[in-house]
Amino acid sequence: MQTIPLMHTTAASPSPPAAAAPPLPAALVLLLATGAGLAVASIYYSQPMLGVLGAEIGATGRALGLVPTLTQLGYALGILLLAPLGDRYDRRRIILAKAAVLAAALLLGGAAHAIGTLLVASLVTGLAATLAQDIVPAAATLAPEAHRGKVVGTVMTGLLLGILLSRVISGFVAENFGWRAVFVAAAASIALLGAAVWRSLPRFKPTTQLGYAALLGSLAELWRRHGALRRATLAQGLLSVGFSAFWSTLAVMLHGAPFHLGSAVAGAFGLAGAAGAVAAPLAGRIADRSGPERVTRMGAGLAMVAFAAMALSPMLSVQGRLWLLGASAVAFDLGIQAALVAHQTIVYGIDPGARSRVNAVLVSGMFVGMASGAALGGVLFAQWGWLSVTVLASSAAAGALIVRLWPAGRT
Repeated sequence: MQTIPLMHTTAASPSPPAAAAPPLPAALVLLLATGAGLAVASIYYSQPMLGVLGAEIGATGRALGLVPTLTQLGYALGILLLAPLGDRYDRRRIILAKAAVLAAALLLGGAAHAIGTLLVASLVTGLAATLAQDIVPAAATLAPEAHRGKVVGTVMTGLLLGILLSRVISGFVAENFGWRAVFVAAAASIALLGAAVWRSLPRFKPTTQLGYAALLGSLAELWRRHGALRRATLAQGLLSVGFSAFWSTLAVMLHGAPFHLGSAVAGAFGLAGAAGAVAAPLAGRIADRSGPERVTRMGAGLAMVAFAAMALSPMLSVQGRLWLLGASAVAFDLGIQAALVAHQTIVYGIDPGARSRVNAVLVSGMFVGMASGAALGGVLFAQWGWLSVTVLASSAAAGALIVRLWPAGRT
């Protein structure tokens, strides 16, 4: 097996000068981006076909609602409990192990004839799909410092495209070949990914010898020690509040007056995620050239303006409101994803020996923000309507911008 030499794996080893370090081979970057996309897509395949599979296995609507819930819960638990292991063990072996478990879980889901089996498969799928969060720090470790933002941005493009296209592909395959074919095809794609990783990804030297309990405990120590990590997590968490508040209430808002539109139209707004996929590599290049701090401020500022612009909706016609919603969704998604890539560039440079753990802290903060945004958005929309949701989202983005503008030493 041929491998690419690992240039920088420990905090103690000096890194070569950025100018002397060659960029990663394009084929390896493509593999990492594809792997991140296929892994995270596994979380969303079931969502468009819940009605079809529910009728076949005789599950109630309430039980079916647990399928995406357990998948997301498994992913969140995997980030917190499993992602830090990337600093303790060879990250390549962890990716291979999770790929094997993920393929098996997807096959179990495809073979399910009862809701209980499907729920177990969903939870395990979420846990193992966190191999996407092992691939991103792996890319940051392999990339020379001068190209790290670009490489991380490219891998994030793959991850975002996985989220964007998973529901579309799942719906098409389920309609034409049956819902079980979706799980089987997904398992096959992960198996092929595992084979490619086994052949092409280099081994990673562990950067710590901490036991598991101490490894998890070190997350709090990293939070306490590094102000840059706190700022990045807080700012991205605030941006996630607005992001989740918008998407969790959009379908309900479009269903009511004056739009009276179905879920298909609300789903079409998800294509705005393509803006984030385009923004990721661009943000990475700007971060490499001008510094990630500037990108975080630009991203937060763009999101704030985009959210605030939606408050103009009552002044427009119905068609004008729809155009404004679409344009705003594209703009804030672009800003939020650009900020995320820049924040990842920042935190991956904090402690090269703890990249998996700082990534776990950052992504956990995002999940807290998304959960808070969904809860607050639902309450505000029910009580005061759509305008209150736009106020929440724009205020949260403004908070993120203030965090990025606040002097680092006073965080």
